[in-house]
Amino acid sequence: MSAAVADRVRTAVAAVTDPELRRPLGELDMVRDITVVDGVAEVGIALTIVGCPAADRIERDVRDAAASVEGVSRVDVAVCVMSPDERRALTERLRGGRAKREMPFGPDSLTRVIAVTSGKGGVGKSTLTANLAVALAARGLRVGLVDADVHGFSIPGLLGLVDADGLPPAPTRLDDLILPAVAYGVKVISIGMFLRRPGEEAAGAVAWRGPMLHRTVQQFLTDVYFGDLDVLLLDMPPGTGDVAISVGQLLPHADVLVVTTPQAAAADVAVRSGVVARQTGQKPIGVIENMAAMALPDGTLLDLFGSGGGEAVARALSSEGDDVPLLASVPLSPALRTGGDDGRPVVVGRPEDPASIAIDAAAAALAVRPRGLSGRPLPLNLG
Repeated sequence: MSAAVADRVRTAVAAVTDPELRRPLGELDMVRDITVVDGVAEVGIALTIVGCPAADRIERDVRDAAASVEGVSRVDVAVCVMSPDERRALTERLRGGRAKREMPFGPDSLTRVIAVTSGKGGVGKSTLTANLAVALAARGLRVGLVDADVHGFSIPGLLGLVDADGLPPAPTRLDDLILPAVAYGVKVISIGMFLRRPGEEAAGAVAWRGPMLHRTVQQFLTDVYFGDLDVLLLDMPPGTGDVAISVGQLLPHADVLVVTTPQAAAADVAVRSGVVARQTGQKPIGVIENMAAMALPDGTLLDLFGSGGGEAVARALSSEGDDVPLLASVPLSPALRTGGDDGRPVVVGRPEDPASIAIDAAAAALAVRPRGLSGRPLPLNLG
């Protein structure tokens, strides 16, 4: 009888998901000996590394899973750490047969890669990217987000991935793999997670030129374990500089989403980012206009930055047989701003806000075809 209960406990514990790797403990070979004697379940689990930041949550979830099994009255959890050989085997399994430094988002990947660009800074590109990622995840898609704006990283703060001192979490390392942080169902990596440390009086800063920037973006794409994604968003720096060129070289098959404001000055330079992306082989798929007219309580519209910029960019980037639509016009919104300051995206904190509704509409349009095989080579082995 105890053996049968122990088998059920093992099944329940094996189904617990590692919060960082997002895979069941049984699949990760993290479950050890399990015995049940007189209703007391002794459950052994092996963490991937010493000081695993998810240790408390894993132990709690394992305890709850074991306690849910009929016939168990008490649960004792024994925690150990994987041996170097076990960890090495796990790393190889997570890599899925890929060699070290091999990028999983090549042309044959089923992950849809979307680079979010703008011609100039200050148009709210990062805020929109963070909210789009969360809105896509809320629709059931597996979403990753790379903060490629190396000099002006802000994604951790926008998604609440900071501690009481405003510091982003240091990423967990599993041998040569880097595990992204997770917020609102989105897997996130940012250079800020590597630069800011407790005890520092100011935020870390990056003063790098082309080669270092290229190497950083490449490492984000090759060494970070995102797992199987439906969509990978890249929050690009404004303009058409080194990072844009590197991403064009590393991900020439990526789609490009252009962000502008209604103002003509912003729209004119936004077109350039789409044109340069197209020159590298990337495909502009849509435009989002931010800071559009806001409806005031008396019904009048406040068009602080004018109007028509989004439509102008979409029209300029469209060509015969290649329509680039205006996916959304996001109005000025105090809730959108405060949500970013508080680390709680407006699509979660205020879903009824006009800005949230517009962003969700853009996410709905992007989610229509999250992945596809059309035009992509299949990795067939014909023997």
